Amino acid sequence: MKAREIIALHDAALTAAPREPGASAIERNHWHNCRLWEQEDLARRRHVPDSEIAANKRAIDGHNQKRNDAIERIDEELLSGAAGVKRKPQARLSSETPGTMIDRLSILALKIHHMRLQTERTDVDRSHIESCQAKLARLLEQRTDLAACLDRLLAEVQRGESYFKVYRQFKMYNDPKLNPAIYQEKT
Repeated sequence: MKAREIIALHDAALTAAPREPGASAIERNHWHNCRLWEQEDLARRRHVPDSEIAANKRAIDGHNQKRNDAIERIDEELLSGAAGVKRKPQARLSSETPGTMIDRLSILALKIHHMRLQTERTDVDRSHIESCQAKLARLLEQRTDLAACLDRLLAEVQRGESYFKVYRQFKMYNDPKLNPAIYQEKT
């Protein structure tokens, strides 16, 4: 899959009615990023009971775990697809994986979508619109750059010039056996 196809998938998901994620790890990653965005906005409210903010924070943890699981799955699938490629002796290890780059493209899609909405507001002054237009242009440039880097990495992997590993996130805060604030509650 090319970066432009991933960008189109992300953008289309943001303009359609929200629905459960599709079967692909890329779709699941983007769906959870969208839900994270919503929950992060809600968690910053000031005039609601603390119990609502706590529920938002718990939802954030759950979506973040699933987002990271999807990143790892993207990398697993891409590594599987490159299993027959013979790695050249001078091949470089990429510390950023395609999955993390696709995740960053998803987040950029959300930023672009929401910044574009800011440029369309009618309840703000011209300086707000102009500031948001400049930010939107910068975000679009960043996405173009990142997409080119992703395409280059994937091409290099297919030629055996670069490689990556699946890096496990081990989100310890979500694991009751590893989070001391949780496992110490039981004693």
